[in-house]
Amino acid sequence: MSRHAAPSRILIPLANPRTAADLVRIGASLLGHGGVLTALSIVEVAEGQPLSEGATRARQARRLLQRVLEFTPPGVDLRTVVRIGRSASEGVIELAAEEGADLIIFGWGGRGTGRPATGPGSRASRRDAAEHVFTPTIDEVVRDAPCDIAVIKQRGIGEVRRILAPVRGGPHAELALAVADQLAQAFSAEVDVLHVVGADVTPVVRAQAERALTTFVHQHGSEHLRPLITEGASVPAAILHEAESADLVVLGATTTASGGLEGPDSPLFGVLPERIAQDAACTVIVVKTRIAPTRAEWEARAAAAETLEAAERAAEVGRSAAARVDRWFGEHAFHHAEFQDLKRLVELKEAQGLTISAVLPTLNEAATIGDIVRQARVELMEKVPLIDELLVIDSASTDETVAIAHAEGARVVQHADVLPRYGSYRGKGEALWKSLHATSGDIVAWSDTDIREWHPRFLYGTIGPLLVEPRIGYVKAYYQRPIVQGGVITEGGGGRVTELVARPLINLFFPELSGMIQPLSGEYAGRREHLEQIAFFTGYAVEIGHLIDLSEKLGLSGLGQVDLDIRFHRNQELEGLSKMSFVILQAVMKRLEERRKVRLFAELGSRMLLPRSAESLGLEVIDLADSERPPMLRIPEYRAKRGLDG
Repeated sequence: MSRHAAPSRILIPLANPRTAADLVRIGASLLGHGGVLTALSIVEVAEGQPLSEGATRARQARRLLQRVLEFTPPGVDLRTVVRIGRSASEGVIELAAEEGADLIIFGWGGRGTGRPATGPGSRASRRDAAEHVFTPTIDEVVRDAPCDIAVIKQRGIGEVRRILAPVRGGPHAELALAVADQLAQAFSAEVDVLHVVGADVTPVVRAQAERALTTFVHQHGSEHLRPLITEGASVPAAILHEAESADLVVLGATTTASGGLEGPDSPLFGVLPERIAQDAACTVIVVKTRIAPTRAEWEARAAAAETLEAAERAAEVGRSAAARVDRWFGEHAFHHAEFQDLKRLVELKEAQGLTISAVLPTLNEAATIGDIVRQARVELMEKVPLIDELLVIDSASTDETVAIAHAEGARVVQHADVLPRYGSYRGKGEALWKSLHATSGDIVAWSDTDIREWHPRFLYGTIGPLLVEPRIGYVKAYYQRPIVQGGVITEGGGGRVTELVARPLINLFFPELSGMIQPLSGEYAGRREHLEQIAFFTGYAVEIGHLIDLSEKLGLSGLGQVDLDIRFHRNQELEGLSKMSFVILQAVMKRLEERRKVRLFAELGSRMLLPRSAESLGLEVIDLADSERPPMLRIPEYRAKRGLDG
């Protein structure tokens, strides 16, 4: 952050979102036009335990972090992120680097009367974390932060009329002046830029100090800044005296000559700033700009980094995708209850300027389609305008599906009538591919329609992560899938193709996807900009194809999954599952051959032979090959409709 430009990306690490109001208010006041505030919560998992153990706590942290949104001023873009890691400091530094943060804002509890905690694993740090924000972590972040830092000793911020900015010169003082100036403009306050001189100073020296301070203020601030010289035998006492009539104090850190810390017990931002922060009656902001290390420090860091890099290379030899999946599983497994505040989702959608299409593929679903369309329309379009477009794409149903869907207010199209010059295949994947052309939303969400006791969460559950987490581009649902046999519900009986075919294949050949709980689930949502760039299998393989192709395009961090609790639907007989498995195997082998640039089999057979022995012995030959549609972006009609060629 420079005095000339307000920060465009501010990171606020939080341990207790309930006390975040002042931090968010200050962050919003400092944020430049079009900037982003990011509220961060870190879930720490002890060494020796898999990071995925933090999944449940991460879910709770996300819910708690949503409370920060209550403090966000209108028009401010505030995003929430939960990270899982071994230490809070690593998580803060990592996200600051990823986001390109200009400023990190910490809340600070101050030093206790005893020896301060110096690490996130200490007993004292656990105690402090209950009240304060990352107190034991700040010193670790300061050493390696890629940006400026502001630490706030919170005592409440009401009406701000006078801001006190004590200065002694240097880069930290310049940053303090810039922060004080921006806050003054936001709060319509005045800033007294204070410099303390000795009580026995001569008139000549005082005059020199006044001229120097005036020049400093004019160089680094605006008309809100007023130079103020005061005399005192004790600099801290003089500052604290002036602070009695101030609503806010902003001052820069005082550091060692090298710009670093001398040791674990050294004052974090210098003795003077910490004394003021501890003893002032009002809120105090201490800022520290990032200073380039000296040559000696640079060489020492380079040597340490080289040693660490060598160790990491050695460890990487035996490291599989499991480590990446472990962390992803913890951070990207959501629950639909996190998104049940539909008005908040609408606010996020509108703030991001997005539109949403919901697509319901059907084939003879007269028993369930009416209730599904009715709930989607009433709950997600009429009560709250979350969905902008509701489409039923039918595959030549022979029952009353189409009439019922029409009667309940859905727009219905036959997938064979969409892009007719390209012909039409049978299969769900074909319907989904054509639904991309038939809809216009920036986000497209699909839900199966053979679900009994359908609930709107089957749509908003997969949409929610896309609105809350801009880095996520595709979300899959998972749920309990009981199977009904002879009128009896059997827990965990569903998902047989997933467990017997898809999961083993994924773990063997695409291990980065092994954390997907139900890779073949029928509920998912994605951003059009990604969906239009991938091919679609026309039948059973569409879901596994989506995952493989989008994981390659977006990386694991671009995928999410959401718990929808429980799902009752029509279960297929064993022969139908065998056919599905055959097609999925074909698709995986096809992708393997394309990705690995090798020929795994001389011929990938498309015919499946099914033995028959009930009435007469024989073999039934069935052609089960899944065709593949090209990325929709390659279709001229689609490009013309979207205005992509002009």
